[in-house]
Amino acid sequence: MKKLRILFILFSTFAAMSFSGCAGIKEGLKGFAGVSTKVLEEGRPSAISQSFNCDYNSCYLKVKAILQDMGAYIYAKDSQKKMIAIYVSEEDTTPLGIFFEEVDKANTKILVSSPSVYAQELISGKIFSTLEKSLKAKRVEVELNAIEAKK
Repeated sequence: MKKLRILFILFSTFAAMSFSGCAGIKEGLKGFAGVSTKVLEEGRPSAISQSFNCDYNSCYLKVKAILQDMGAYIYAKDSQKKMIAIYVSEEDTTPLGIFFEEVDKANTKILVSSPSVYAQELISGKIFSTLEKSLKAKRVEVELNAIEAKK
């Protein structure tokens, strides 16, 4: 009888979880494992953002390289949501979400979301300034090549 009761409780729990939808189970497991991006997605309205004269794919790759150079730990990438989720470092597990919105084929808006305002400001500042320098250097290179081609 005791085994039947335990089996009933387990079955009821499984059934309740199944009827709540797979997204609920999946997000719950991610939260339990510490890799959920839900809080980052919910913080998107208060994200720090900046637009760049850069197509989505180039921006994504440049930001990913910047994050790796900074020593950030990338724990999730979602191409459908156009986001990268990171921890500030392997030791500092403050989560940050970097979201990409295509303004048009040549321009991308980058949003940085985090429950920590300090981390959000620090990391967005580093990403944005490094990306600006990179894009400016590329523009200068293109202009120099154009000048050389005219000679």
